[in-house]
Amino acid sequence: MSLVACSLPAAIAFALLLRWWGGALLTDRWRTPGWFIATAGLCTVAAAVTWFVGVFSGSSLDPKESCRAAGATYDDAYRSLQWREHSRWFPLHNWCNADYDLVPVWVNPALVSLALLATVCLGVAGWLFVERLRRQRTS
Repeated sequence: MSLVACSLPAAIAFALLLRWWGGALLTDRWRTPGWFIATAGLCTVAAAVTWFVGVFSGSSLDPKESCRAAGATYDDAYRSLQWREHSRWFPLHNWCNADYDLVPVWVNPALVSLALLATVCLGVAGWLFVERLRRQRTS
């Protein structure tokens, strides 16, 4: 019940945000720097959520328990050789053994894609802002 109670307000907020963002696409308001800045912000929030999904992957904070719950064998010798791997900020990995990673496969590519998209959106917003200033000076 608590998961549903927490998810419902988040889903409503997401639906309203998606309606605002999509409405700008339909009415040509997307050609403003503010829309691109807002899109970069959305990409940043999505990247943060994705990063948290990757960092807290597994059924518990204990890797042995998480590996057992996932049906994978926990290899203590392998983890001791790869001791830096599970504490990195990027790329995210939480290996049970040499063959099984608790972090979902889609997390690292999504982080790269969202960061790249946010950077491109900020660049386009800056370009549109400079173009708007040039037009105002010439008219």
